[in-house]
Amino acid sequence: MSLIENIIRTEIRDLSAYHVADSSGFVKLDAMENPYTLSAALQSALAERLAQVDLNRYPVPSYSALKNAIKKEFGIPVNYDVVLGNGSDELISMVSVACAKPGASVLAPVPGFVMYAMSARLAGLKFVGVPLRADLTLDKPAMLAAIHEHRPAITYLAYPNNPTGTLFEVADIEDILRAVGDSGVVIVDEAYQPFALSSFMSRLAEFDNLIVMRTVSKLGLAGIRLGYMSGSQALLNEFEKVRPPYNINVLTEAAAEFMLQHVAVLDAQAALLREQRTLLAAALQQLKGVEVFPSAANFLLIRVPQAEQVFANLLKQKILVKNVGKMHALLENCLRITVSTPAENDLFLDALKASL
Repeated sequence: MSLIENIIRTEIRDLSAYHVADSSGFVKLDAMENPYTLSAALQSALAERLAQVDLNRYPVPSYSALKNAIKKEFGIPVNYDVVLGNGSDELISMVSVACAKPGASVLAPVPGFVMYAMSARLAGLKFVGVPLRADLTLDKPAMLAAIHEHRPAITYLAYPNNPTGTLFEVADIEDILRAVGDSGVVIVDEAYQPFALSSFMSRLAEFDNLIVMRTVSKLGLAGIRLGYMSGSQALLNEFEKVRPPYNINVLTEAAAEFMLQHVAVLDAQAALLREQRTLLAAALQQLKGVEVFPSAANFLLIRVPQAEQVFANLLKQKILVKNVGKMHALLENCLRITVSTPAENDLFLDALKASL
């Protein structure tokens, strides 16, 4: 046997590394980023704030000031705490590690965020994917049947869902929370909450098994890598035990604290993107052969004839979108497009018309 075969777990060798396409020189519409930058005045003030950070010191691991700012600005219920992560990816990993009892499973609708399955497998958990309906809505009977059969330790519900943009019905999520009960935790992942304007955060007290997870990435701070989650203190206490003590670096901490003093700027940008989402969806619906799925996120999922060829044609025109057609059978011939500025949306529309 080779060195790799001797030391690396079989399930790891069978995985592929998470691939991020090189976007240099492209109109970048593949990663659900906020396209708007900060004003010159805010950039200058932020630079001054970061210049004051003591890079020679570790962060204070309690992160009290940052946590308090998050709780104040993002509507965390009174007397509820938050756990911080280096993006929501790390939070997902932490939950997986904490819940990785032998034989335990993770359940989520599919197609969904790829890190749910990947983090489960990295932690040695079984992943159970429950297909959405053909219209990409949640199949609640199938979800309830899978919960009954597998008794998952972790159930993920992205609200809204990536890559489909679907906002699952509130009553369906409530039924899933009750069905899981005290046999597992239900993670309602609200990464795209600024664009859905719907949340379970205010309902934490109703469900002891509910964790609401979010990130500041889609709001316009993808580069600083900061996620947070809230739920019952008993659950948070256990997840804190697997959190690395200095997982939020001092520059991220300082930048986040600064931007939370100016969160109205980010909220205004989210409002612009919601408006552009409506306009872009309407324009796409006018194109022959293009099917546009409803979206409550900052992206649109479309189905086009011969998506592989359309994707290649867009690349030739320096437009980068996400080709999700091979992710799941339900996404055949589908492309995911980040909603951007009016100018970039127009560039995409012109390129798409030339590519169909």
